[in-house]
Amino acid sequence: MKKFGFMAVLLFVFILAFPHNGQAAAGSAKIVLDDKEISLSGNAKVENVNGNIMIPFRAVGENLGFDVAWEQKTRTVTIQKDSTAIKLVVGQKTADVNGKKVAMNVAPILRTDTVIVPIRFVSEQMGLTVNWDNQKKIVYLYTQNNGNGNGDAGTGAGNGTNPGAGDNGSNSGSVAKVDGISFSDNRLMVAVTGKPKVNDFKMSGPDRIVIDFENADFSDTFGSSSLDQHKTGSLDVSGYPDVSKVRYSLFNDNPSTVRIVIDLNDAKSYKLTNDNGLYIVDLNTSDSGTPSKPGASGKKVVVIDAGHGAHDPGTTGITGKKEKDFNLAMALKVGKVLQQDPNIDVVLTRSDDTFLELKDRAKIANDLKADVFVSIHGNSAGSSAASGSETYYQRDASKSLANVLNKYLAKTTGLPDRGVRYGNFHVIRETKMPAVLLEVGYLSNKNDEAALFSESFQQRVAQGIADGIKEYLGVN
Repeated sequence: MKKFGFMAVLLFVFILAFPHNGQAAAGSAKIVLDDKEISLSGNAKVENVNGNIMIPFRAVGENLGFDVAWEQKTRTVTIQKDSTAIKLVVGQKTADVNGKKVAMNVAPILRTDTVIVPIRFVSEQMGLTVNWDNQKKIVYLYTQNNGNGNGDAGTGAGNGTNPGAGDNGSNSGSVAKVDGISFSDNRLMVAVTGKPKVNDFKMSGPDRIVIDFENADFSDTFGSSSLDQHKTGSLDVSGYPDVSKVRYSLFNDNPSTVRIVIDLNDAKSYKLTNDNGLYIVDLNTSDSGTPSKPGASGKKVVVIDAGHGAHDPGTTGITGKKEKDFNLAMALKVGKVLQQDPNIDVVLTRSDDTFLELKDRAKIANDLKADVFVSIHGNSAGSSAASGSETYYQRDASKSLANVLNKYLAKTTGLPDRGVRYGNFHVIRETKMPAVLLEVGYLSNKNDEAALFSESFQQRVAQGIADGIKEYLGVN
């Protein structure tokens, strides 16, 4: 192979939301890498080929630090970064990624003095991300250390179902607000205030589901730590073999559009529903596209709520540990135990370090018509002597659940049992099913804090909470 006299190439597939019967003028788009515009040398142009933005790979090579080689005989470009190697052949829509054949939407094209390549594909393979401003005709590229743009764009029919009447808020003059995004039990849940216009579709190369909330923006309470400077972010999804990642961004400014992308490991059917502003993308579907809703076939629906999150850390422990981290670790462990019971559908209000308003946590449980709601917290007091666990209820209908869970909580924590107490907390007041709030221990107490962040303690208490829930529901 003959080495080019520079490092790198950028190779992506980016399907734009252009009409299928037209093309953007060649050279009309700009490329911005980590907020710095890239100057194209000579006669190099950005081209739109059947709705795919194509760029000369030499235009951005030196900026990204990839190794690239060109083999004239086979017309093959090889790009390598760390342990990832990609081979592309001019005129072929199949790439070789670490020995695996991966389909692309458009093939590389040989021009007189260069090879032009589609933008999205290698950004997915090489860990870069891309955003497209259709109004300004700018391709924004971000390395891992400089943002997390989510520039999936395009058209194409998915087998999701668009929510019905009342979801065309783009004509209402008011901007809807996305209050929270979470993923649990193979379901994406999006809490929205207002009535955006919602469009959903599937894309391939790689497989992903795209949901656009047009005439919408992120609410002020969504959490600045959940968004970077480019108004993009992601959820770390683990334990779900169908999904590798969930990404979101303010995709467009005019009209203001929030885009959420579910990156799939394989093609997957889904169903999109809207229940009074709680949008659910359900991946638990059959080949016919019929979703397996929480509570189907008589299953009990349990909502586990990890308190606080993102910019709201909750209380801070005596050694600086954050309550939000303990709450999430416990919720994930309780959820994992409950998922093993075929009689229970478990839903987490948050599965990573994101923020949800209290009203949205209650709304998720109410809209799902859950059987049980359990909110998990760590406690704090002005005195470092305070120690032990507490179980709170707000309505009489929740007291029997509180009694059962407190029994298991006291037994498994090994901390002083501070008993069942009344508490006028929003999430257990506004939920319509039996609901409790667990204060597992005191972060302001040195011994309690050490126990709360112990892996063995968390596993033991999570099992106890799950056992208590199952006893209450009668599914032992």
